[in-house]
Amino acid sequence: MTAISRLAWSDDVGANAAHDASPVLEEGSATPRTRDARSDLLNRIADFIMRHDLDVTSANLAVLCNALSGSNTPLAEAFVQREISGQPIDQRWLNTLVRLDPDARDRLAELDALMDQLEYTLIRFGQTAKSAVDETHDQRGALDAQVGELDAGALGDMSAPEMSCVIELSRTMLSSIVRLENAMVKSQEEAENLRENLAKARMEADIDHLTRLPNRRAFERRLTTVTAQAHAKGEPLCVAFCDIDHFKDINDRHGHEAGDRILCAVASTLNRLAGDDCFVARHGGEEFVLLFYGLSKDAALDKLNGVRRAMAAKQLMNRETGRPFGKLTFSGGLAEVADPNNPRSALARADAALYEAKEAGRNRIVAH
Repeated sequence: MTAISRLAWSDDVGANAAHDASPVLEEGSATPRTRDARSDLLNRIADFIMRHDLDVTSANLAVLCNALSGSNTPLAEAFVQREISGQPIDQRWLNTLVRLDPDARDRLAELDALMDQLEYTLIRFGQTAKSAVDETHDQRGALDAQVGELDAGALGDMSAPEMSCVIELSRTMLSSIVRLENAMVKSQEEAENLRENLAKARMEADIDHLTRLPNRRAFERRLTTVTAQAHAKGEPLCVAFCDIDHFKDINDRHGHEAGDRILCAVASTLNRLAGDDCFVARHGGEEFVLLFYGLSKDAALDKLNGVRRAMAAKQLMNRETGRPFGKLTFSGGLAEVADPNNPRSALARADAALYEAKEAGRNRIVAH
């Protein structure tokens, strides 16, 4: 079977898998044809991962599912063209596909818009509840005064039975208003708690839980904001991708827990040495992205090279085993954001520069 035939669905099975794999079906409702198609898709994904020695991550599985099922035609074509050209389909290339995905920014923007709408709804609900509590409080005060007058016999022209009935009815209304007030106060408090939890969730959604650096989602939003600010001020803005060299070897020799500690150490070094004029985020895997504010391309290159040299000079030891990790280095690609209307073009240039740095022997920064 050729590479292209492995990637492309057959007319029969592929069409059904792409159509049938998505809906949620009741237990036992899937047909044998549908189950076979799903099984075939899973086997193809597993085979593809093993043949190309790829990491089993949620991002990789999502990309491969979209490509091999045919649900994302441009993505499937990118895989086919990659195999036709004879170029390797490796983790580096998959990371680039994810990083330069033109739809990612739109999806993040849609998510942010939904969260903004939810927050606005909670604010309006809280305001409505407060207004209702204020109004019922005033009405309860007036009704309470009326009951007091009745109890004092201020309305003496009423008969005793009538008086008793009115007083009882008024007290029932007062009790209902109090219960309503308490319920609205509780709803107002719950709405405020929801707003606070939403704010915390939004903050956590922007943080990489391993390194505690901002994540790709936070970077995408920051890129849009600072590009507009830099253009308005007439200041330069540069972006750089950094990739830890031979990180897979570290994981293979020392284990994934040690690899996680290396990622945290690199994140801490980048964040500490970059300074206030730089935004550092983990972009995924062993890759980090940096935004340099107000620095020319040459100045940003000098600064990033300083960070690279400082890291390469460190001697890191695996404290669990006592074995040295060896020389820890990273490669980088840097580009200036020249077009404020298309900052992603700078990402593509920085990514291409990173490829050049890797091909040239690693432990270096290339600027485009």
